[in-house]
Amino acid sequence: MSAPTAQDAPTPDAATSGPARREDLEGVALGQLDDLESESVHIFREVVGELERPVLLFSGGKDSIVMLHLAVKAFWPAPVPFPLLHVDTGHNFPEVLAHRDATVERLGLRLLVASVQDAIDAGTVRERPDGTRNPLQTVPLLEAIEAGRFDAVFGGGRRDEEKARAKERVFSLRDEFGQWDPRRQRPELWGLYNGRHRPGEHVRVFPLSNWTEMDVWLYIEREGIDLPAIYYAHEREVFLRDGMWLTPGGWGGPRPGEGLQTRQVRYRTVGDMSCTGAVESGAATVADVIAEVAASRLTERGATRADDRLSEAAMEDRKREGYF
Repeated sequence: MSAPTAQDAPTPDAATSGPARREDLEGVALGQLDDLESESVHIFREVVGELERPVLLFSGGKDSIVMLHLAVKAFWPAPVPFPLLHVDTGHNFPEVLAHRDATVERLGLRLLVASVQDAIDAGTVRERPDGTRNPLQTVPLLEAIEAGRFDAVFGGGRRDEEKARAKERVFSLRDEFGQWDPRRQRPELWGLYNGRHRPGEHVRVFPLSNWTEMDVWLYIEREGIDLPAIYYAHEREVFLRDGMWLTPGGWGGPRPGEGLQTRQVRYRTVGDMSCTGAVESGAATVADVIAEVAASRLTERGATRADDRLSEAAMEDRKREGYF
């Protein structure tokens, strides 16, 4: 992996309207991506300069892969100066876990795994009737933060994903219980970030806050970043539930009457198999995905995440409890 290089490109015309065209994206993306990359690199360096024990949440999904790619650039040629942490639900996609492990081995990094199954076995959380384990990640995450004495936790959340995430700052203070209080948000003017916290508190840090799904894919294309194959069109056995194509598994699907079908699908976002839906797609390359995202009018979480549909404020409620 090489150090970043600056590239000049024309600035997008603010008066341009209508659906994005591929030729338009190619003309404006480089300058915008350089700005976003520079901001993210600055955030990583600020955290390492201000705080003592950072950790990066890494699941093997596309946002965490891009985040790690940026962290490598931020400290190149030195190694990444913090470990990685994955909260494993036990219902993850095998392809994603394999990619996670291969990436960690290739870069020579240290991966910590906090297990939801271990928390269930210990009785600190209970299995949900619907089988989904995404909401159960909070307790293992907070236990791992406490055990590692981490005072900064990098997450791949972006403001365009969901309205609760749009309310959160780049540096998000969490109290001694890992909880988020919107009233304690701090101003972030001129790229100045405040990581101060009391003993027992920590800061969640989001280097991709100002990125969009389109930015992420354009950056993946520019940097030649390798992703798990499930982000691209492939044939898969799925079943339909609540308008989403879900993958069968030991988590509880399909139910009687939910027949399996073989469909050509891909995943826009990747989480627990029980709540992450696939979309029917023929997008087999990064360029195909970019064209598909440009035409979409739904965010990736809005289109494919059942856990965000539990209530109008589902994500915000989980964040108040200590979720990502």
